[in-house]
Order: sequence, then structure tokens, then C-alpha cells
Amino acid sequence: MSEKISFDGRVAIITGAGGGLGRSHALLLAERGANIVVNDLGGDVHGNGGSDSAAQKVVDEIKAKGGNAVANHDSVATPEGGRAIVQSAVDAFGKVDIVINNAGILRDKAFHKMDVDMINAVIDVHLKGAFFVTQPAFEIMREQGYGRIVSTTSGTGLFGNFGQVNYGAAKAGLIGMTRTISLEGAMHNIKANVIAPIAGTRMTEDILGPDLFAQLTPESVSPIVAYLASEECDVTSYVYSVAGKRIARVFQCEAPDYLLPEQTPEAVRDNLAAINGPEVPKPFIEFANLAEETMLLAESLGRAEN
Repeated sequence: MSEKISFDGRVAIITGAGGGLGRSHALLLAERGANIVVNDLGGDVHGNGGSDSAAQKVVDEIKAKGGNAVANHDSVATPEGGRAIVQSAVDAFGKVDIVINNAGILRDKAFHKMDVDMINAVIDVHLKGAFFVTQPAFEIMREQGYGRIVSTTSGTGLFGNFGQVNYGAAKAGLIGMTRTISLEGAMHNIKANVIAPIAGTRMTEDILGPDLFAQLTPESVSPIVAYLASEECDVTSYVYSVAGKRIARVFQCEAPDYLLPEQTPEAVRDNLAAINGPEVPKPFIEFANLAEETMLLAESLGRAEN
């Protein structure tokens, strides 16, 4: 039997860890020895309100099981908040080894009705928030020659979903950010990867039916997060779709190149089939939207049960 993955002596910042996926990640890493900074504002799924109790409850859970954790209530959405979150890890534990960007909110609306506040709020938390927390942590990781960064994208960022232009743009941006961080961090033993989870949380309870909601627990997502956050992780710049027991790598590809006979719009039109390349089965290249991905997932889970 292989050795268990351990986080003894490691320090992990987990944003949005007062419930759902973040809480699950925090409990698993703490159980395996990590010192945890549990960051959460305690607001609702739209980012409204706030309470210190959400993060503190998770800290209390971790300590009750013999782990070590501190609560942090700074916002990821500002540079000052991001640096304060990282500083809280340094103050409590002396360093930062792991950042798990999990904080998120929703402000859904059809594209033609979406206002600027909805765009800014979602991008501030998801994309800028990951940047603001990861950048000061990255500075520490470079100095110490070690770091692991796991960010949370979405099927909406990968495939699109009605009413979530702001969310999809922010989540897609996280992939580009991660790919660049992985390049810049490579010589410093910093690995950065992305997960696209589907899990039964308060953010998805209106999307998933009751059966899927019960099957797709946050705890089913945390094992791959723990691996990607571990010293044993040997991949970087990867994206993984994960739901229940199902894990699939998501990747971009380029069709074989095609040389235009002449450089005109008409030549593009007349040769578009050749430019587009060979057809790929739809489930392996794109979904029409997140609802379709969820439907296919339900079918695959049904086959697994049988």
C-alpha cells in the first residue's frame, strides 16, 4: 500500500471556506496535517451581508478534530484584503505553501439585462480575488522555492451557460491566469492547476435536481484538490472537471492547419470545413451549456449505479 499524502508542516489558505467546497477542502487538508487559514466573509451567494461565524465554525470543527486553523474575514476582492489574508497566514504559521482559490458569488441575469454592478461584483470576487490573494502568496512561494495553487473554474467558464456572462468570463479568466502562473512558477517548484467542480452546494441547489444534489457532495471534490495541493503533485497548468467519482481532464486543442489558396474572406468561407478540421464527438469538445453537461453527468452516474 502506498504512503498517505501528508500535509504535515504545510500552511494552506482556503478562500470561501466557511461552507460548501471550501469547508470540505479545509477539513480534509487539516485532517492530514495542514495548518489552515479559513477565509470567509460569511455573506450569501450574491455577496450580500456578512458574518464572522461561518469561518469560525469551520475553525472550531478543525480544532475539535485535533487540527490547527485560524479564521480570516478579509475580502478577496481588494488588493488590501488579499494581502491581509496572506499576512494572517504568515502571522499565525510563518509562511504560505498552498493557496486554494474557492471564494465566489453569483449575480445571474440574461446578457442584455446585466448591469455593470453585476459584472464588477462577480469579476472582483472570482478573478481579481484570486489574483489579489495569489500574488502576495506567490512572492513568498518564490522565496521559499515551493508552492501549490489550486483555483476553481466552472463548467460555465469552460462551456458557457445561459444568464452567466459575468460568471463565465471570470471563470474563464482564471484558466488563463493559472496557465501563466504555472509558467512563471515552474523554476521555483510552484505548480498551479484548476478544477471545474459540480457539487451540491448553496450555489448549485437551484441547478441540480434533488437526486444529483445528494450524490454530488463537496467531499467528492476535495480528494483531487488535496492531491493538486500536495508535494506529490507532478502536474501543472492542468484543468480537471470533477463531480462525484467522475474526474476528467479538460484540455484545449488545435485542428491541423490549413493554407488558404488566397487571402480573401471568400476563401475562408469556401474552405471553412477544411479549416474547422475533423469532427470530434460533442461530449469531448463542447457542451451547449452547463445544463447539458449536468444531464450527461446524470446519465453517466446512472450507468455507474447499474
